[in-house]
Amino acid sequence: MMKFFFSVLLLFLCTTITAQYTEVINSNKPGFSESPYSVGKGVYQFESSIFHRNTSAIPTFSNPIATGLELHYRMGVLDESLEFNITTAVQQNEFTFLNVFESSRSQFGFGQFTIGAKYLVYKPKYQDKSKEIRSWKKRHSFDWSRWIPHVAVYGGINFGSFLSDYHARGGITPKIGVLLQNEFSHKLNVITNIHYNYIGGYLPEFSYVVTGTYNFTNKWSGFAEHQALFNKQESQSNLGLGVAYLFNNNLQINSSLRGTFQENSTGIYTSIGVSYRINNHVDKYVELDEFGNKIEGEDIQTYNKGFFGRLIDKIKNLFKKKDKNGPQLETEKTEEELEEEKEGRVRVRQKSVLGDITKKDKKAKKKTTKEKEKAARKKKKAEEKAKRKLEKEKLKEEKRKKKEQEKLEREIKKLEEELRKEEELEKKEKQEKEKKKKDKEKEKKDNE
Repeated sequence: MMKFFFSVLLLFLCTTITAQYTEVINSNKPGFSESPYSVGKGVYQFESSIFHRNTSAIPTFSNPIATGLELHYRMGVLDESLEFNITTAVQQNEFTFLNVFESSRSQFGFGQFTIGAKYLVYKPKYQDKSKEIRSWKKRHSFDWSRWIPHVAVYGGINFGSFLSDYHARGGITPKIGVLLQNEFSHKLNVITNIHYNYIGGYLPEFSYVVTGTYNFTNKWSGFAEHQALFNKQESQSNLGLGVAYLFNNNLQINSSLRGTFQENSTGIYTSIGVSYRINNHVDKYVELDEFGNKIEGEDIQTYNKGFFGRLIDKIKNLFKKKDKNGPQLETEKTEEELEEEKEGRVRVRQKSVLGDITKKDKKAKKKTTKEKEKAARKKKKAEEKAKRKLEKEKLKEEKRKKKEQEKLEREIKKLEEELRKEEELEKKEKQEKEKKKKDKEKEKKDNE
């Protein structure tokens, strides 16, 4: 069985695959599964989580409570499809029923230490239905080829010699696995991992984990996961849910909650973590001279070579003396091979340039949209300000008119009062005159 596995592994490693480097961080946390994709050449990624596990003290000599820090370091080197990783956990364990005199004991130390590597051996090609313009049904129909998964192989070594007794599992033991991923849509991914662990050690273990991840927005995503582990003595499983928030392109924050099941005992597992990457990834393209040859100083571009072929070429380059006096013609290749190689290299260069132009267009479009939104907000604010000013002036004018009207009414009232007084005065004077006149006539009549 082992010979068959390594034969298949060697066959896959000799296949040329291009890994998918992503502009944003691609973390395996907070799940227990692992994507078949590598982080990309020149990327160094740290994934950590603080966890707490609490289960019933069944069976005897169990580890019911554990709290600690889990660390996962990933780096892409040598090839875009290859990734090396280190997984470890520093934790405080509580062991129960160690002997008849001591019912429990706490111990601090490493609970896991594994060095491994994975290589993407197969990447299916899916149809781009966005370019379908003749049929709405075909454009929105499901692509059944998405059931074909991306495939990666994993190999690692467990170092249990310095772990606690409960986690040792027989010292140094190998671990192998197959990593699968189905991309059913741009939002829904399903990852399946199958591992055979602690090979040749105490209690070798078979496990599988299935994780479904859904992207709600560009920032928020959630997952549901089921994991099961089997050995000769017992079987374990857990069901988990979690969320992740993309803080920026290189930083992710995540959290999870799980229910654990082991024989007749149940428990909970909680975690909160952070994933961060140092991104030194560079999209490569080949500079050609006027003869169609690669300009000296660049890495040699190889075609139809597997991982070991490219590794040997890189080792040879370390001891190769380079002539920087000028371009050299490749006389060992035919004109057809040189033409094909030139076309292939030009295509790689064009792809990189087009990607750069697309990226700049998106940036310019985003900037233009932002400026338009800013101008619209400014215009709206100015309109609201002008409206408030107009209402204020209108209210002020109404108050002024009301004040003038009240003043006018007071003046009219005052004028009417003055006229009334003048009329009364005239009437009084008239009465006095008539009285004097009567008195005069009477006096005159008396004198006669």
